[in-house]
Amino acid sequence: MVHGLEAKYFGKIDFFFLDADDPATRDYQGEFGFQYQPYFVLMGADGKEFKRWAGFVTQDEFEAAFKDVLK
Repeated sequence: MVHGLEAKYFGKIDFFFLDADDPATRDYQGEFGFQYQPYFVLMGADGKEFKRWAGFVTQDEFEAAFKDVLK
């Protein structure tokens, strides 16, 4: 679903994926407070955190937040 959203919002929202098992991402995991998978952080164009999710998230929940951040 997330890759489908990435395609749908191409050019409007940039998606970045971190491999939680890759030691090279540990600093980012700490910065964002990663504790378990799945874990999502939506950031505004200003680089500030807009919304955070941990666990299952529906497509409708993502799209509602995307709509708000794109205002």
